[in-house]
Amino acid sequence: MKKILIIAIFLVMISNISAISKQKASQKPPFGKKPQMGWNSWNKFACAVNETVMKQTIDTFVALKLSSFGYEYINVDDCWAAMERDDNGNIMSDPKTFPSGMKALADYAHSKGLKFGLYSDSGLKTCQRRPGSLGYEQLDARSYASWGIDYLKYDNCWNQNLPVRPRYEAMAKALQEAGNKIFFSLCEWGTDSPAIWGPKIANSWRSTGDIADNWNQMLLNILINDAGADLAGPGGWNDPDMLEVGNGGMQFEEYKTHFSMWCIAKAPLIIGCDLTKMSTETMTILTNKEAIAINQDALGEQGKIVVRTPTYILFKGKIVGGWAVVAVNWVGSGNANVVLDFQGLFGVDSVKIRDLWAHKDLGTFNNVFTVSVGPHMCVFYKITQA
Repeated sequence: MKKILIIAIFLVMISNISAISKQKASQKPPFGKKPQMGWNSWNKFACAVNETVMKQTIDTFVALKLSSFGYEYINVDDCWAAMERDDNGNIMSDPKTFPSGMKALADYAHSKGLKFGLYSDSGLKTCQRRPGSLGYEQLDARSYASWGIDYLKYDNCWNQNLPVRPRYEAMAKALQEAGNKIFFSLCEWGTDSPAIWGPKIANSWRSTGDIADNWNQMLLNILINDAGADLAGPGGWNDPDMLEVGNGGMQFEEYKTHFSMWCIAKAPLIIGCDLTKMSTETMTILTNKEAIAINQDALGEQGKIVVRTPTYILFKGKIVGGWAVVAVNWVGSGNANVVLDFQGLFGVDSVKIRDLWAHKDLGTFNNVFTVSVGPHMCVFYKITQA
């Protein structure tokens, strides 16, 4: 009898999703004119997150004045929810780790002038086996809205091999009906070309699998992310996953390169380290106002790879008043001699170059500029016509 009931519930879920997918695509939340900036619990804390960690992070976020650099969201990832729903099917906070509940935590973040985000999943369960939203989209969206949630990261685990797009459209529709006040961040790992359909329903979409705190995986993610560059822009952004800066798996210069590539690629800048233990070096990277300005540039054009050589790659993006470039030595030994051909790259003969890490103008140059870049290091320049 129990097995029959489970099958019946599952068939209802499929029916609901199918019906929603046949409706006109919902109007996505009116956010994301610029890539989102904030903090997320997963990369550092994973399932060790709790109410104390979140409140300490909120307090530290404020003490560090991260809002003054553009960061605004505080997001709790997986493991916030109880293992089961209540008798009415409502999603609940884990009573052991979040005894005050999500509304109280959202209220606390709001009292500090911040926005608060949650995590859920488009499958039966989250990746850590908490209740997913498959079949409960409307109920969960109403709960999130009533709690004052500002941001939803929506994952892809336990998806029963159901089609990807209808599952995400179902939640997009539910969020719209709940008030359309929640930033919608898809996390379907780039498996079903989300850059093509994501802009219609969401504010950002994961273009890759999970990042890891090492050079190779970080680099792989940004290379994959480059494929959808022409499809992103104000209102919807490619997301190569959250920042690993400060988590200890890479060197200082590698983290600078990581941050630089995320900035020029107009990727979401979601900090993933422990703010309460952040080093001066990490703070220096994450609060580089000139680098962040490229990420948040009003034109909203994703910088993309325009040169690949055996020793370096070059990203270029148009910005208001000029261009930005990031040249990355992507090999582990030896310097790369980077050549900027002004006519080929910018269509002009003479340019002014500003170094966004040195925070100084390098001067005016004609025709070509060359620079030597060390292993896993980068240069980040703002270019304007002279």
